Amino acid sequence: MTTRAKHVVVTPYLHEASALIVRCIASVKRQTTRTDHLVVADGCAQDWLDREGVRHLRLDRTHADFGNAARGIGALLAVAADYESIALLDADNWLDPDHIERCIAASRSLPGEGCDFVVARRRWIRPDETAIENVPDEAPEWHVDTNCFVLLRGAFHLVSLWSSMPRELSAIGDRIFYTVLRNSGLSSASVERPTVNYRCLWEYVYRAAGEPPPPGAKPSLDASAIEAWLRSRSDRELEIASRLAGVRLQRPET
Repeated sequence: MTTRAKHVVVTPYLHEASALIVRCIASVKRQTTRTDHLVVADGCAQDWLDREGVRHLRLDRTHADFGNAARGIGALLAVAADYESIALLDADNWLDPDHIERCIAASRSLPGEGCDFVVARRRWIRPDETAIENVPDEAPEWHVDTNCFVLLRGAFHLVSLWSSMPRELSAIGDRIFYTVLRNSGLSSASVERPTVNYRCLWEYVYRAAGEPPPPGAKPSLDASAIEAWLRSRSDRELEIASRLAGVRLQRPET
């Protein structure tokens, strides 16, 4: 009888090309620490995934929330399956083979069994899979990308926030979730060497590297729509949104 893996990666997907998803899945299969893969279709299921040795979950409709609902549902299933760690990975990105191994080793560097989550690091990757070497990732004290979270049991009680936070805030879901983790007083460890390969389409990264952005590159996040939505909420609506997001939301100053 085969022993079940102790670790799992949760990947939501929507319209990503099959080649990107294949690369993502292959990177989880190559992990030096045995790791299961839970792939969640956000309303646009690709049937070929049923033959790829992953757990393939289909949601019946698209939620238009940057994968948050699918991510949260997948993470909740992982909690119910009693895994020891849950890593998050978007379908267009991929992991170094030792990603899980290094994150678990980092968690064990803390005294006792006190680590609740691990922060990994990412490298910017061009669409042709070459790395942008001269632009560092944002410092963890400012921002942790969704793909860089590895959650241990001490943080499992928070995974539902990915699904419950209001859709209007989903563009900054990783920032909200990291704020919740820190506000909750959870203990964390970090992996200093990048182990996450992030397919970068942010224009500002290419400008910082002194090169033209590739076709399809995106401008920096425009927070004006989020700010307008927050201003439009009544006191009661803002309080409920805060509960759903897990953080105290405030109207931006005008």
